[in-house]
Amino acid sequence: MTSIGGAEMVDWNLAVATATRLVRPGPEVSRDEARAIVAELRRHAKASEEHVRAYTRMVDPDGATPAGPEHDTPVLVVDRPGWVKANVAGFREILKPLLEKMQERRGGPGNAVLGAVGGKVTGVELGMLLSFLSSRVLGQYETFAPATRELPAAPGGGGRLLLVAPNIVHVERELDVDPRDFRLWVCLHEETHRTQFTAVPWLRDHLEGEIQTFLAETDVDPMTFLERIREAAQSLAGGRPEGEEDDGGRSLVELVQTPAQREVLGRLTAVMSLLEGHADYVMDGVGPAVVPSVAEIREKFQQRRARGASRLDQTLRKLLGLDAKLRQYRDGERFVRAVVDQVGMDGFNRAWTSPNTLPTKAEIGKPADWIARVHGKTGE
Repeated sequence: MTSIGGAEMVDWNLAVATATRLVRPGPEVSRDEARAIVAELRRHAKASEEHVRAYTRMVDPDGATPAGPEHDTPVLVVDRPGWVKANVAGFREILKPLLEKMQERRGGPGNAVLGAVGGKVTGVELGMLLSFLSSRVLGQYETFAPATRELPAAPGGGGRLLLVAPNIVHVERELDVDPRDFRLWVCLHEETHRTQFTAVPWLRDHLEGEIQTFLAETDVDPMTFLERIREAAQSLAGGRPEGEEDDGGRSLVELVQTPAQREVLGRLTAVMSLLEGHADYVMDGVGPAVVPSVAEIREKFQQRRARGASRLDQTLRKLLGLDAKLRQYRDGERFVRAVVDQVGMDGFNRAWTSPNTLPTKAEIGKPADWIARVHGKTGE
């Protein structure tokens, strides 16, 4: 456990406990309805695997569709506290190098205070943020947390597919769409992420390596890190002093200081745009054949995104970088669509050949440049 002055820098258990205590209850369903929803989501996740692989034509390097225990990624239908636990485990793993580096900077008077109370404070405030996010995520392919009895993962460091049942039910009711169609539509998106990581063996290690390179370049004072998390938590709690102007919502990602970090962040942004845009493209591409109301679902879902929410929600989106994620869906989907239109699905799948064939951040915005670089021809 990373600590400063003998105290945990982040009290992860307190973060879980706080988020679990604060998380809002999901929509009302009976016990029988809940069982039926879980069973249906599991069926849709299984069916989605075949649909996605057939549509994307993504296979292992040996040409075979992934099979066997090394590709047996668990599908976990979870509630909101279950999502929190899975993500805390992932954060704890991926942030370990950064927290260890921050530990080395202890010793100043400010850090002495952090050592005494910072872990508890950060745990509570991180829990507040997670409780907020836990009601908004429909599904997630979680790649980094180690396997546990409670949260199994694929052998050999593989991931797990999380489907957050209360949130899926909440959104389908809010949009007034067909529950069966909406649940399958969500599963198609998340299954695309599972396919990306199981059919492209180097992708997980590449992504983790980029994240660790980014964190290794980070030179953040622990008090600055704590202050940024506190800003997010105070926004959530309505804690901004009255009359204080919004500063534009400084993102946690804006702890970037060095040119090397900006370069890595650009590569990470491009990869995430590709992954998210590809998933959106596939869920809509498969949709007409298996989701009769896909056009209605997409239209209502886009309207929901466009409407946004309260000023509080908008502030948190900026601070947590969620605005950037929404742009990734949009920009990435445009890239995938443009490339497939020009060179077909097999031509697009050249992106998965190696890290060198992934699109750059600039190429996400200019697909013709990626086509020219990778295929040696000019796209229109």
